[in-house]
Amino acid sequence: MDSTPDPNRCALLDTLRMSEADRRTVAAGTSIEQLMARAGEAVAGEVERRWSARPVVVLCGPGNNGGDGFVAARRLAEHGWPVRLALLGSRDRLRGAVREHADRWPGPIEVLAPAALGGAQLIVDAIFGAGLSRALDGEALETLAAAAAAGLPIVAVDVPSGLQADTGENLGAVAARLTVTFCRKKPGHLLLPGRTLCGELVVADIGIADAVIAALASDTFENDPALWLAAMPRLAGADNKYSRGHAMIFGGYPMTGAARMAARGAARAGAGLTTIAVPAVALPIYAANALSIMIAPIANTGEFAQLLEDRRHSAFLIGPGAAPDEQTRARVAAILATGRPTVLDAGAITAFTGDAPAVRRAIRGVCVMTPHEGEFRRLFDLRGGKLARARAAAAASGAVIVLKGADTVIAAPDGRAAINANAPPTLATAGSGDVLGGIVVGLLAQGMEAWQAAAAAVWMHGAAAAAFGPGLLAEDLPDLLPAVSRALSGAGTRLP
Repeated sequence: MDSTPDPNRCALLDTLRMSEADRRTVAAGTSIEQLMARAGEAVAGEVERRWSARPVVVLCGPGNNGGDGFVAARRLAEHGWPVRLALLGSRDRLRGAVREHADRWPGPIEVLAPAALGGAQLIVDAIFGAGLSRALDGEALETLAAAAAAGLPIVAVDVPSGLQADTGENLGAVAARLTVTFCRKKPGHLLLPGRTLCGELVVADIGIADAVIAALASDTFENDPALWLAAMPRLAGADNKYSRGHAMIFGGYPMTGAARMAARGAARAGAGLTTIAVPAVALPIYAANALSIMIAPIANTGEFAQLLEDRRHSAFLIGPGAAPDEQTRARVAAILATGRPTVLDAGAITAFTGDAPAVRRAIRGVCVMTPHEGEFRRLFDLRGGKLARARAAAAASGAVIVLKGADTVIAAPDGRAAINANAPPTLATAGSGDVLGGIVVGLLAQGMEAWQAAAAAVWMHGAAAAAFGPGLLAEDLPDLLPAVSRALSGAGTRLP
């Protein structure tokens, strides 16, 4: 693994930043015609890598995406492919670089309509790119729908036409077999349903310099070790169990499995000590198979307060298995009042249903909340795409928000956000979120910064599940973490 990972390599570019990257590249001496030529040639090259020559129809729109399509069509034709090209709108309306590349196309230009698909065995969709913000309609919608109905493989240029590149929203797109985008991925390539519409995704280099991307100061990233690997807790020869952090998890009753799985996640993430504080009545259940996990019974509010006063507890997790009631709400407030890093999950979030301002008022230090969509909606009355909602919730609450799902978004109050893409569908199993909360608190207990800890935990969680494969149970996840940590650590100087 690269010893000096660069976060800019996993930056995601929204439509405004992508346009600015193009503008700066042109200002530095590369013409828009050259960028368009490189993009179209990249599309043609990816097509040729995957398919033998066959009848292909390239569908072009009137904008830059269409210009890429004209280049791809010409390149494929030059290499012996039988190519037909259909254009949305009139050729007379083409301008600038698009018109220049259209004039180089040696063949006829058909009208973009379902009839243009006749005889095709492959479709290149270069109708609309990332800039489309309205619903697909008319001939474009009908033609792509006809291609999908006929089962024709579709290669999308930049994004499938009708996919909103900033949100992943489907505005009429059909699923592509392959999507070729340029320079960097866009948020919509990773957010659902966009991710499922893109098929295989290839990012082609068209000559936009890394320095240009760095200067754009993107605040949105694909979740990747490059974002947080340097901040992962490191082991030192003088370490002991106390210096490695003490994770305190508050367990519920009668739902006892959630906290136990969370505790194993915290311990496997590297916390030197892990304790579950439990109702006294539940002590025999928790203690039966605790082994290295310590159990602290709570018989009254005084004993609860004593646990919070113990400064050796370096991070807290409350919510797994907890009832969403007034007692949980009061305990959350007391834990947050300590100012120590705290993870709120499940019942600890639902206990504040409809009262997000109360959570904001209670937070005194680092806080991470890990809601799924249902828990999120109970706490926050927000509209919009997943990325925008997670960001708004983080800004409003002052907490890092881990909005869980197949496209988990990790958002910080300062605006940073990461979209996770390594989680397999096998994680859709009861208890997997409890283990995730445990990994987060385990990393926080060791002193890791909150947004990086949350992002690392989500990625490790996905990597562990992917390594196991079908048949995954949540209780399998903690024991899969050491292999993930070894792979991340390389020489073994970071996580054990």
